[in-house]
This record gives sequence, structure tokens and C-alpha cells, in this order.
Amino acid sequence: MKKLIGVLFLLALPLAQAETIRYVGDNLEITMRTGKGVKHRILRMLPVGTKLHVLKSDPDGYSLVRTEDGVEGWVLTRFLSSQPSAKQRLKEAEEMLAKLRIENHQLKKQLETLVSQKTAMEQRIQALSEDNKRLQQELAAIRHTAANALAIEHENKTLREKLVGLERSLQALEQENARLKDRSARDWFLVGAGVLLLGIIIGVILPKLRVQKKHDWDSL
Repeated sequence: MKKLIGVLFLLALPLAQAETIRYVGDNLEITMRTGKGVKHRILRMLPVGTKLHVLKSDPDGYSLVRTEDGVEGWVLTRFLSSQPSAKQRLKEAEEMLAKLRIENHQLKKQLETLVSQKTAMEQRIQALSEDNKRLQQELAAIRHTAANALAIEHENKTLREKLVGLERSLQALEQENARLKDRSARDWFLVGAGVLLLGIIIGVILPKLRVQKKHDWDSL
């Protein structure tokens, strides 16, 4: 199929290269006929500016042409122009201008959209920058808190160690105090016993001394 298309293209190439483009001249509507001369049937009337493909021209002043929709016929060569008519060119210029205006309007809309997107993107970047700054501050605060927590933990550990030492010292003092209390109670017991014994001795000896002394006085 591709080879067939290539062959047809090559066969049509010389004909296409032989064709030239012409236009129906200004202020004139011409006839397209089945043959050269007015005796041939009119195929159609061609208005000013009609684009035609010239297949061949002869010395008699006629040209075989084909319209854009594929109709072939003969026209007078002198009514053909190598340039579109002024009216056609004006129409094309107006169409081009209208097209450019539409494109300009579309480009303006696209520009407005891009500007809006740019503004939104800048706002988004600003928001992300602020979020990043806030997160950095929070991270710094967390690190500071973590550092403080480590310091507090170290301080608590030191205090716990001191507390253990104090508890041990207190326990030793309590034991010493209990020992001293026991010793003091024992000492006071001994003192009391001694006082009691001394009282007994005095109670026994003193009356005898008084009796002996009285006896001595009586013997005098």
C-alpha cells in the first residue's frame, strides 16, 4: 500500500510541478467552459479572486484550469492574475487581523492566567518560607528543651545520689542516736541504783552514828 502511494505521488509530481496558481482578476466575473471558445458550455461563473490551478495554457489565449473543489475547465488567460485581487487581499488581511486579534486576546488571557499563577506561587513560596521559619524555631526550641531535659536529668541523678548519701548518713546517725540512748539509759540506771544504794547505806549507818554519839555524850 505504501509503495502504491509512493508511485502515485511520483506520477503526480510532474503535473503538480507544471501547475501554477492564478486568480480571477479585479472587478470581473469570468466564465469557465468545457472547451476553448464561447460555443462551449459554461460550467460555472468564477467570481473575482477565485483561486485556480493552471494545468496548461495555449497560444489561443485560453488556459485549462482546475478549481479548489476539483472542477476543470477553460478560461481566458488574460483574465487571470498572478496575485489575488485587491478585494481578496483586503479580505484576507481583515481575516488575518481578526485572527491576530483573537490570538492577542487569548495571549492576554494566558498572560493574566500566568500572572495569577505566578502571584499564587509567590504567595505559596512565602507561606512555605514562613512555615519553614516557624518549624526551624520549633526545632530549636525542641533542641533547647532536650538539652535542658538532659541537664535536668543529670542534676536529678546527682541529687538522687546525694539523697542516697544523706539517707545513709541519717540511718547511721539514727543508729548512733539509738546506741547513745541505750547507753544513756544504762548510765542513768546505774546512777539511780547507786543513789538508792547510797541512801540505804546512809539510812542504816546514820542512825547508828547518832546512837553512838548520844551514848558518848551520856558517858561524859
